[in-house]
Parts: sequence; structure tokens; C-alpha cells
Amino acid sequence: MKNYNFLFIILLGITISSCGDKKISDNTLFSFDESKFKENYVWSDSLELGVLNPNSKTVDSIVYFSNDKKIGTKKGLEKLTFELKNERLGYQNLKAVVYFDGENAQASTRVELVSNIQPKSLNYTIINTYPHDVASFTEGLEFYKDTLYESTGSGTTSSGINCKSFLRKYDYKTAKVYKQIDLDPQYFGEGITFINNKIFQLTWQNKTGFIYNADTWKLEKTFAYDKDIEGWGMTNDGKYIYQTDKTEKIWRMDPNTQKMIDYINVYSGDVKIKAINELEWINDKIYTNVWEKEAIAVVDPKTGAVEGVLDMSGLRKFINAGPNDFLNGIAYNPKTKTIFVTGKNWDKLFEIKVSE
Repeated sequence: MKNYNFLFIILLGITISSCGDKKISDNTLFSFDESKFKENYVWSDSLELGVLNPNSKTVDSIVYFSNDKKIGTKKGLEKLTFELKNERLGYQNLKAVVYFDGENAQASTRVELVSNIQPKSLNYTIINTYPHDVASFTEGLEFYKDTLYESTGSGTTSSGINCKSFLRKYDYKTAKVYKQIDLDPQYFGEGITFINNKIFQLTWQNKTGFIYNADTWKLEKTFAYDKDIEGWGMTNDGKYIYQTDKTEKIWRMDPNTQKMIDYINVYSGDVKIKAINELEWINDKIYTNVWEKEAIAVVDPKTGAVEGVLDMSGLRKFINAGPNDFLNGIAYNPKTKTIFVTGKNWDKLFEIKVSE
């Protein structure tokens, strides 16, 4: 395992794969030849794929797949070279369909593709500090037309205050609320994003999202998730919406149909980062909170590789919050070119600038 020192420590929402769950093998006639397989791979690697034929069957051809995508066909027991440079980080579920004597059988296994990018340690400078409502269990934070919007979940503050889920826009300098929608108590509000003059809002475990008119706040549509996932964080690149689901995945969604197109897996070096939460699109990168961690990861949205890490633990000394009131909430203000961060039930909102 590569050693990225303290960056792994501050991002520890991490699950390191165990040897016990590395392989999937379900066939008795043929199996993958894993004699030269490594613990994990990077994009510059290639895999030599071949099958073992212990019963000496007469093999006509073998069709190879990775994550159900056909990657090649070989005659007989000829091996296939599988280049990994264009593959998605995470497990490559390999399958070989072996044709022999007018029949066919399958063999399967998997290997893990990890990032070979070493994340940079990033610094931040506090530009301003503003008040933040301690009854806000922050789930989504975003600027739209120079105004700050926030979506919250239901929760109880460290002072014992019960709070409902709401969507709010307010003056970030004073915390004065301009407008607010309270969600029905059955819904736990989650991430928000603005695209095509619409407000998209997720809910946690209801598998339900809302689309509002950004000007009137009229609810235009309620939609169901088309995947069996939870709703966590949200952002967009002007064309697509990106959202998290409590795992290492960031999904890409078509805002016009609300259908999931694909996803990336987030890796810091050779470790997947689970429970990524609130998202913000900043200068063609995704900034994301890691649930229950005082850190922000900067992710390449094309690959899922973590390129930088912000240790935000230093903000604790400035806030009045309980130990379970975690950092969550990232909003980029394009007018000031600064980033705003806060946490669940925090009494402060921080305006920061980031540097290497």
C-alpha cells in the first residue's frame, strides 16, 4: 500500500479492502489464471487474461468481459491483454465465457483498480466569519445569484433543540432569512443544486427528490430515484447533476429525465473513500465533505481520483458545537471567488480561500 501519511488519516472514512473478499469464483470447469495477478492495479497497468482448463476440454473460443462490457474475443486458450488506462476506479468484475464442444461455461473473478495520484495537502485562509443558525442540520449549501441557499435535515442540536427539514435562502452576512420552505415531516432533507433555473433537492431514505422553480419556489415535480440508493449531496457542472449516496460513489444524473447515467468511485491513492457527502463544483473539480470527518477532498469528476485534501479540523476552536456536529456544507461564491463552509448545527459560517 502506498503511504500518503496524514492525508489518509484525516480522510479516514476509509475502508481498506480485505483479502477475504477479493475474489469471486463460481465455476468448476474453467477458472481464471490468477497466478500473476497483483493486489491492485493502476491505470498504466495491463492484465493478461487467460483461463485454466483442468479437464482438458477442447476450447473453441473465449469472450472476455469487464463489468459486463465486452473487452475481447480469443480463439482457443489464447490469452488477452486488457489495458486498464480507460477503466473506472474500483473493482473490475471479470468474466470469461468459454465455448467448447457445442457448450459454454463461465469463469469469473475481480481485480481492483486504484489511483496512482498522490493527493496534495491544501491550505486555507479564513477571510470572514459569519453567524449560522444552530438549528440548521446542514445537508446542502449553494450560492445562486449571489444569495446563499441551504437545505437541512431533521435533527436535534447539542442543546436539545428539535428542528425540521427546510429549504432556505438568507443573507449570509447576518443570517437573516429571506424565504423558507418547511418539508413535510416524513422527509429528511438532503443536498440541493441549481440548474436550468430549477432547484433540485434530495431526501435521505425516501428515494424521493423535489424540483422547484428557482424564481417562484413553486414545486414543479416530485421524482423517484431510479436507483436503489440514499440521497446525500448534490452539485452540477451546468449540464449534469452529480450526487452521492453514502458510499464511495458519485452518480451523474440527467436533470431533464432524473435518470442516472453512470458513476465514479472516489479513491485516495489505493484506498476508496466511503461516505462522501455534500458536494460543490469549483473550477472543474468536485469538493466533497467526508461524513464524520473534519476534511474536504478535492476530486477529479472524470476519474474519481482525490487530488487534494483540506484538513478543516482547525475550525473547531472557533465554533460552539458538540462533538457529533460534523463539518458539512460547501458553497462557492463565483462573485467573490471564495468558498463558504459550515457544519451541522454550527454557530458559524466561514468564508475561506484555498491554496496549496
